[in-house]
Amino acid sequence: MHNLVEIYTADFCGYCHRAIQLLKSRDIEYTQYDVTLDRAGRQAMTQRASGKTSVPQIFINDTHIGGSDELVEIALNGRLDELLAS
Repeated sequence: MHNLVEIYTADFCGYCHRAIQLLKSRDIEYTQYDVTLDRAGRQAMTQRASGKTSVPQIFINDTHIGGSDELVEIALNGRLDELLAS
């Protein structure tokens, strides 16, 4: 099964950069949506992320993970590998 990792980002966002670096370091393919100047894209992200407006917002197989801190946490506790394996 092919995993779908999606990350909503904005320009000059250190947390976005950190999350992308983690994905790249593990050779995880992802789709990036830059919502810096994309009002409709940001609205879609906010709706998918249960009202969260901050970036990054990360989804794996349509499951909302959260932001950069949450991604690091699940990477450290092994849950990221579980999500990618399912």
